Amino acid sequence: MLTSPHSRFKYAEIIEFCIIILFILFVSIDQIATFNAQPFFSSTAKIASSILFHCTIFLICYLLLHFYVAPQFEQVTKAVQKPTNFVFILIAIFCLVNFISFYFAILLAIKIILVWFNKNRLNVSNALSYEVAILTASWLLILVASYNTLLRPESFFVFEYAVFIVPTSMLVYLYAMYNILPKGIYKKHKGIFYFLKMALVALTSSLAVFIIMLFFMLRGKVVIFDYHIPFFDKEALVLAGFNFLTQLIITTPVAWNIYRNRYEKNNEIAELKADLGQSNANLDFLKSQINPHFLFNALNTLYGTALQENAERTSEGIQKLGDMMRFMLHENLKDKISLTSDIEYLNNYIILQKLRIAASSGVEVITNIEIPQHDMLISPMLLIPFVENAFKHGISLLSNSFIKITLQTNANTLYFDVHNTIHLRSEADPEKGQSGIGLDNVKQRLQLLYPDRHELVIHQNAKEFFVHLKIELNTKEA
Repeated sequence: MLTSPHSRFKYAEIIEFCIIILFILFVSIDQIATFNAQPFFSSTAKIASSILFHCTIFLICYLLLHFYVAPQFEQVTKAVQKPTNFVFILIAIFCLVNFISFYFAILLAIKIILVWFNKNRLNVSNALSYEVAILTASWLLILVASYNTLLRPESFFVFEYAVFIVPTSMLVYLYAMYNILPKGIYKKHKGIFYFLKMALVALTSSLAVFIIMLFFMLRGKVVIFDYHIPFFDKEALVLAGFNFLTQLIITTPVAWNIYRNRYEKNNEIAELKADLGQSNANLDFLKSQINPHFLFNALNTLYGTALQENAERTSEGIQKLGDMMRFMLHENLKDKISLTSDIEYLNNYIILQKLRIAASSGVEVITNIEIPQHDMLISPMLLIPFVENAFKHGISLLSNSFIKITLQTNANTLYFDVHNTIHLRSEADPEKGQSGIGLDNVKQRLQLLYPDRHELVIHQNAKEFFVHLKIELNTKEA
């Protein structure tokens, strides 16, 4: 059976629903045979109402899985909506209250598994819904398998275990995976705290099982898959005790091991992504900065300056350019560098650019770059792209232009602001098509290197561009 993200019918869907109709007919015939021993008139009404009711409930659940859950699971980036999990809870409740028959439970379990297999595995935000789906399907199959034990009265306990303890264990597992473990994985003695919390959860769930069992005992029976199951004295206490042991001996270590494996794997993936993202970003930056246009313009600037005056300004420009090249060939290849070194590179770049526009009276460059009181470490080339874009898009030799750059530190927090005018480049400009490192690249690096430790605000209108960057640095970073 194939699922589709579209609501319209396809050939595969038509075949699938034909199979469903045939299956419903088969179940109906089986139910007719079940009621065959009853009187004709009473059995006819009972058969008709039972078949119609069970088929209606089954079709509702199946259509919800096919047209609502399946498209949600196939989303590329969008998170699954919360009511998706409600569909699985609804199916479980319908089984417990005997609204879904034996054969329909099998078919729904298969459908859920197929929906689960067709999910988008890259969308990690839907991990909880994916687990709820596969656990629901597993419980339905366990319930169906344990149904055969009802043929032997002495094996009633197996079915009771599947009806009450198995779903309770699944709920406790989900609670541990998505509530207890994520909050306590970083704490000292986390294993002891985890075991104590799980013991409390196991005790609470066992009390719930005991109360539910007492409720069924007061009724004298429970009906699952049209089978009337009697309950006897002391069964509630025994089942609650087995539930407590199951949660401690099975559910607790299983959840711990699975979470630790996922946690370590996710950490490895995050580190690989960060390394790959930083390497690609550094390579992109080197390609964008060390290019013929940049070197040609810098040399032209120095040559023009040498014609205007003696070698004082020219030597200064050459020195600044040499310092920049040295930085880009050595410091830029490191994971973390001194913030002072990064600021020095930033100042050298600004000085070179000021030499280029020194003869333009309509251009104003205001800088307020403070040297930090105590040095910190920062990933290289995070600040310069904003300054580069400011000089590239904010300067016009024909119109009034301004660039304002501010850099300050407070404790271990860096505050960086760039405010500039915007001017469209002419078609003849050789750098018109050169986008430099780009803001998207910087955003990606910030997200990889400083997750939840940075704030980037960008505002733009027709004439001005403003960037505010805040980064929480640490002197102990490696």
